[in-house]
Amino acid sequence: MGFIKKHYPAILLMSFLVGVWEVAVKVSKIEPWILPPPSQIIMTLFREREVIIDHTWVTLYEALVGFLFAIVIAFILAMIIDRFPFFSKGFYPILVTSQTIPIISIAPLLFIWFGFGLLPKIVVVILVGFFPIVISTVDGLNSADRDLISLLQTMKASKWQIFTKVKFPSALPSIFSGLKIAATYSVMGAVIGEWLGASKGLGLYMRTTSHSFLTDQVFAAIIVIVLTSILLYGTILALEYLLIPWNRQYKQEESF
Repeated sequence: MGFIKKHYPAILLMSFLVGVWEVAVKVSKIEPWILPPPSQIIMTLFREREVIIDHTWVTLYEALVGFLFAIVIAFILAMIIDRFPFFSKGFYPILVTSQTIPIISIAPLLFIWFGFGLLPKIVVVILVGFFPIVISTVDGLNSADRDLISLLQTMKASKWQIFTKVKFPSALPSIFSGLKIAATYSVMGAVIGEWLGASKGLGLYMRTTSHSFLTDQVFAAIIVIVLTSILLYGTILALEYLLIPWNRQYKQEESF
């Protein structure tokens, strides 16, 4: 009930838009292969549930594995950038520049190098997911209280103690902001990789059904992709709620 009470404006708006969509399609008599009504999409989702679930497990596996690797790589890069000023000045611009390259242009190269198995899709997920984690982690580490760091330095604290006692805890809210963005990107990255070449997955399912003009099945896959992304986002949100109680209390104070 709390969730509904908090998000009821969005729920009402979404319900209204879906209702308008349903009525508009029925009244205008648009062909289902162009734009199916929501009721048909829901029925298709139920009818094709076994096939869609089978593809979803593959996409979810690729997204999760790639996401975990992205976290590890991003944390290592962020700590190197934070620890060594040379890397901060030299490597940081390269990271930003790398994000100007469309991932869809890199994906074919990954298939040439790694084949059409799970690996290239996982690499795509890593490429789209690690950047927001790196940026948010670096920003969080740089925003640590300088006075508190100076105090620990006067007390002869080691750099590791300063990192674990001050910098990392203060960076956690920023880190989780990056993780929430990367979690949704990971599903998108897996679908992009599957669209370009795969033997199973929601991206492949969407590609084959769109080529056959089975628009209702394409929409059904989109719904599953959205729900999967929301599930991953909600998982990170729950971890943030549990692991950063001081940030939770701060947000509650702000709301008043």
